[in-house]
Amino acid sequence: MNASAAVAGAGDPGPVTPIWRRWWVWGPVLLVLLITGIWLALKHGTTGKRAEVASGYLAHVVCSCRFVGNRDMASCDTDREPGMEIVKVTENSSKRSITASVPFFASRTATYDPEYGCALDKP
Repeated sequence: MNASAAVAGAGDPGPVTPIWRRWWVWGPVLLVLLITGIWLALKHGTTGKRAEVASGYLAHVVCSCRFVGNRDMASCDTDREPGMEIVKVTENSSKRSITASVPFFASRTATYDPEYGCALDKP
């Protein structure tokens, strides 16, 4: 064995992982972290606060329309303010409540009490 072969073999790191294999592992991890960071920034920023206000406002308005005004849901849908089309509204007839939500950001529920009218539940 000559000296140059022994020195070359001593520093050999072994098989080298191709770069494309590393991206198959780290690419999805970085993508999930990026999406999570963007979602957190939106949820806790101005967009998230507006979504909370919009869902609470619409839940209360539709609850009052539906249970205080005794109107049907189609009639109450005309009470929406412009720009609130993204807020989804669902009714729970057994609990006499309305839930309004902005997908992935906010959800608020207003419940009807015959003595006090409609009130928002605590967030």
